[in-house]
Amino acid sequence: MSLSFEGRVVLVTGAGGGLGKEYALAFAERGASVVVNDLGADTKGGGKSSAAADKVVEEIRAKGGKAVANYDSVEDGEKLIQTALDAFGRIDILVNNAGILRDRSFARTSDLDWDLIQRVHLRGSFLVTRAAWNHMKNQKFGRIIMTTSAAGIYGNFGQANYSAAKLGLVGLANTLAVEGRKYNIFCNTIAPVAGSRLTETVMPPDLVESLKPEYVAPMVLWLCHEQCQENGGLFEVGAGWIGKLRWERSQGRIVRQMNQPMSPEAVREQWDKICDFTDATKPSSVQESLQSVVSVLSRVEEEVSASPTAAVAMASSASGINPAEAVGQKLPPTTFSFTHTQCILYALGVGMSTKDPEHLRFLYEGHSDFSCLPTFGVIPSQAAMMDGGLGSIPGLNIDFTQVLHGEQYLELYKPLPTSGQLTSEATIADVLDKGSGAVILLDVNTYSGDELICYNQFSVFVVGAGGFGGKRTSEKAKAPLPPPKRAPDAVAIDSTTKDQAALYRLSGDWNPLHIDPSFAAMGGFKSPILHGLCSFGFAARHVLKQYANNDPSRFKAIKVRFVKPVMPGQSLQTEMWKEGNRIHIQCTVKETDAVVLSGAYVDLHGASEASPENLTKGGGLQSELVFAEIGRRIKDLGAELVKKVNAVFGWEITKDGKNVAQWTIDLKNGSGALHEGPYSGKADVTITVSDEDFMEVAQGKLNPQKAFFAGKLKVRGNIMLSQKLEVILKDYAKL
Repeated sequence: MSLSFEGRVVLVTGAGGGLGKEYALAFAERGASVVVNDLGADTKGGGKSSAAADKVVEEIRAKGGKAVANYDSVEDGEKLIQTALDAFGRIDILVNNAGILRDRSFARTSDLDWDLIQRVHLRGSFLVTRAAWNHMKNQKFGRIIMTTSAAGIYGNFGQANYSAAKLGLVGLANTLAVEGRKYNIFCNTIAPVAGSRLTETVMPPDLVESLKPEYVAPMVLWLCHEQCQENGGLFEVGAGWIGKLRWERSQGRIVRQMNQPMSPEAVREQWDKICDFTDATKPSSVQESLQSVVSVLSRVEEEVSASPTAAVAMASSASGINPAEAVGQKLPPTTFSFTHTQCILYALGVGMSTKDPEHLRFLYEGHSDFSCLPTFGVIPSQAAMMDGGLGSIPGLNIDFTQVLHGEQYLELYKPLPTSGQLTSEATIADVLDKGSGAVILLDVNTYSGDELICYNQFSVFVVGAGGFGGKRTSEKAKAPLPPPKRAPDAVAIDSTTKDQAALYRLSGDWNPLHIDPSFAAMGGFKSPILHGLCSFGFAARHVLKQYANNDPSRFKAIKVRFVKPVMPGQSLQTEMWKEGNRIHIQCTVKETDAVVLSGAYVDLHGASEASPENLTKGGGLQSELVFAEIGRRIKDLGAELVKKVNAVFGWEITKDGKNVAQWTIDLKNGSGALHEGPYSGKADVTITVSDEDFMEVAQGKLNPQKAFFAGKLKVRGNIMLSQKLEVILKDYAKL
C-alpha cells in the first residue's frame, strides 16, 4: 500500500531548487498541501527573488497538486508558519532544508562569515520550528526534519562555521525528539549527499551530477509519514543508500584510587584502555550517559565529598525520578464491585469456552461448583495502575506514553468470591534504576471488608527514565525464575481468536493499543496486540487444568515476565515443568516460536490428604498395583500389545471426587511404555475413574461400557477405544 499524505500540510524551507524542490514535488505528488519557501538568495546568502519558489509552485499546480509560495527568510519563522495556516489551516510537517555556505579556513573566518551561517542554519531552523511547535502539540501530530551534514558530523577543512551549525542542529533535533515524544511530535535528522548549489562547491562536477536529489527524497517522506515511528534518529542518505548513525562509547576505565588524588599520569597509564572500543556501549540518552558516571561512585571505595549527592541530584533531575520521595507513597484506594457476570466475562476473555465441558464451572453461574478463575485477582487491582494514580506520586515525573508492563506477580490468600465489593490499596514498594529506564514496583493489597484476599505486584518499566543513580535490584521484587534444563513435563496449546483482545478489554483494560489500528500503528505495531495479562490468564489456566484438575482452591501464586506481544489469532503454547508444588512455565507463540512469557512459575497449594504424593507414600491407591503390573507386562509384551491395541490411553484416577493420580499407557509408539504423571504427548482417549471403580473394572467385576453408561467412567476422545480396555486390564494385568 503506497504512502499517502492526503490532508497533511508540509512546509519545506529552501525549496526553490535542489533537495528542497525535490521534497516539495514528492510531497505534493502524494497528496500533501505544500508551502514552498525560498528567499531566492544566492549560495552565500546574498540577493532576493521570488522566481525560484514561484516556479516550483507552478510545477506542482500544473500536475494537479496544491501549493503556495513563501519568500520570507527563515529568521522570520512566524511568517512562514502563518502562510501555511492562512492557505491550508494547519501545519503537520516541517522540513528544515534552507542553507547557505561561506567557506573559509578557520584563520580567515570573519565574524560575518560565522554569524550568517549560524543565523540561517541553526537559528533559522530554531525559529521556524518554534513557530510550528504549539500547533503540532495541540493537534497531537508533527513530523520535523533537520538537515545536518557530513561536515558537521566528521568535520571538514574550510567549513568550521558550517560544521558547528550543522552539528548544532543534531543536538537541537535530539532534544526536540525527547520533548515532543509524548505529543506524537517526532524529529529526525538527515545528512544528505546530493548534487545541489551547496555541494557543487566541494564535489567534482561528475559526482554532483550522479548524486541526484530524488535519491534522498523518499527517505524524508518516510520519516514524515504517520506510520513511521522513528524519533531522534540520525541518518546519512545518498545515491539510493541509507545508513543510521549512533554514538558508541568505550567501556572506559576508572583512573582514581581510594585516598589518592586523581592525576594526569593515571590517565596516561590507562589511555589505551580508555580508547579501546572492544565491547563498546551505545548510549542513547542523557540518562544512559549519566548512569555510567554515577555508577563509578559505587565502584570506588571512598567517599568523595559532595560528589554522590551532586551526581544523584543531577541524574534525578534529568530523569524526573526521585526514589527518596516516591518509595512508600500510597495511592488513593480503589473499589471494585462485581457480580458473576464479570467473572464469566473474564473467563471468556482468557480463552475459556463451552466447547470444553470442564470450563462450565467458570462460565455458568448455575454450575454446582461455579468459581472465579484465580487470575481474575489482577482485575480489581489494575485500577491502581489505570486510573492515573501514579501521576500523583511525588518523585515520579514520568512520561506515561513510555510506560510498559514488565512483570506481574499475583498471590491469593483464599479463593476469589464470585461477586461482591473489593478494595485495593497500592503502595510504591521500590524504584529501580536500570540505566535505559526505571522500574517501579507497585504493591497492591486487595481486601474484602477487612479480610486480605490477594496481593499483586506490578513491575512497571518506564523507558528513558533511568540514570538517576538509584539501585538496580530490590529485595522487595518478586523475582522471575528460569525453568529446569530438561524437556517440559507437559505442553498445552490454545488458539486465541481474532477478537480475543476485543473481548478481554471488557474486563477493564481499555488501552486503545489493543483495539484501535491507528493507535497500534503509533506504537509501532501492524495491528492491535493482545493484552499481556490475557496471555498470563491463558498460561495460568493451562497449569490449573494440567496439575490441579481445574480446582481454583489449589492455586496459590503466579509470576511472569512479559517478553513480546501476541497478535490476536495466534496460538499460545505453554510448556510446563513440575518441581514439587511449583510449576515452571514458558509461553510461546506456536506459529513463530517467539517467547512471550518467561521466568514464569505457578505455585500450587500442597496437595490434600488424597493427593498422589501422600497416597503413594502411604500406599493409599489400589490402582497403583494394577499400573505397576501393566508396566511390567508392557516391558515383556509391548510390541505385541502395540499391534493389538495401537492407541494411547490417558488415565485420571480420582478419590473423594478429586484427581489424585495420572497415568498414560502408550501402546501406539515403539514397543509401548507406561508414564506416571503428566504426559507431554497426546492421548487418543482419556479416562477418568475413581480408584475403587478402576479396581472393579480391572478385576472384571465391572464392564467398562456399563461403567461408562452408569456415569462411573468418563471418557474424552475416541470413545470406541474403550472396547479395548479389557484387553489391557483383564488379559494382561492378570490380577
